[in-house]
Amino acid sequence: MGEKHIILPRLVPSKLSHRQQLCGHRSVSEISGVVDETLGKRPLDGQNDILRYRVFTSTWNVGGMTPSSDLDLEDWMDSTANSYDIYVLGFQEIVPLNARNVLGPRNSCISTKWNSLIGEALNKRRRRGSVLHQEITNSSATERSAQEEHFRCIMNKQMVGIFMSVWVRSNLRPYIHHLNVSCVGSGIMGYLGNKGSVSIRFVLHETSFCFVCCHLASGGKQGDVLLRNFDAADILVRTRFPGGATQELPKKILDHDQVVLLGDLNYRISLEEAETRLLVEDKNWSILLENDQLLIEFSTGRHFDGWQEGLITFSPTYKYHPNSDQYYWCFDGALGKKKRAPAWCDRILWRGKGLKQIQYDTCNYRLSDHRPVRAVFHAECVIRGDADCACGCIALSSSSE
Repeated sequence: MGEKHIILPRLVPSKLSHRQQLCGHRSVSEISGVVDETLGKRPLDGQNDILRYRVFTSTWNVGGMTPSSDLDLEDWMDSTANSYDIYVLGFQEIVPLNARNVLGPRNSCISTKWNSLIGEALNKRRRRGSVLHQEITNSSATERSAQEEHFRCIMNKQMVGIFMSVWVRSNLRPYIHHLNVSCVGSGIMGYLGNKGSVSIRFVLHETSFCFVCCHLASGGKQGDVLLRNFDAADILVRTRFPGGATQELPKKILDHDQVVLLGDLNYRISLEEAETRLLVEDKNWSILLENDQLLIEFSTGRHFDGWQEGLITFSPTYKYHPNSDQYYWCFDGALGKKKRAPAWCDRILWRGKGLKQIQYDTCNYRLSDHRPVRAVFHAECVIRGDADCACGCIALSSSSE
């Protein structure tokens, strides 16, 4: 499937403009009054200014487990660092995938609870700052700015067990437009929502983003990989967004400037289960990754042409015994059908000019039989030469050199 490009208006060049006051957080360039030299010399276009933001993305299959009200998500989202501008969080199986949940009315109570926990983790620092501000009467303008700043949920969407939530810094919200969502069910009968995708897109300044949260076909039998490939291709074909009445907007996933696809993609390891388990015990990731179904698809070029994935240096993310660091097959009492060989089911892929992955890892939350996987990106956004700079960041222009 060929990649289309958006025709953007010619932007007016402007010189590098240092803002008088910077907001109390770090932007993607880690700005603290000085432009990071390694990041500030990569303009998208000879005529365009760019801003760089840090985008945190993560996928987590929570296995139908309801979170406790005191579940602390700060470690997962690395929110104490206060260094990210956008958070995109994708879940699978926030409810059990039984007939009642698949065929019945949507149960939004659990997604609301997850969103509440996310908001608490992201804005806990702000609440602490507000208390501190009450104690300090002569705080500086920068401190007050940090205290007043908070994260807002600009969109969240649930389809059966798939749930995606997007949060941005409050002072970035005015620069986001054409926010839309599209859902594709690819489960039972090829259309029900026990499998499929939730996609959220928006345009930030002049750059379009699309985030796709997927749950593809499961199974470790021979031929199941073809079902996953079909699901992925079907999602790319069937996902549609409105094109816009006054300007040309991307209608399909691959039409967007920058795309991140995350989720329980369910690709397994093409080895006998006994051999896979021995290699996992030895932490022999290299041989396991040579037989990873998704990486094989990458290498053959049959699917995922143009997509990229960061280097995997972490343990397989599935299948753990809940509330344990041991894989399920290690337990003698585990049911036979659940003693599945470990695999890197949970992945984050990306594509697009101006998008650069700088982190790819997992974290040790034991709630479900999957571990969450995280990726951090530097995202370059085109801005109009005469536009005000969002969040007090520094605009970088090739004409300034």
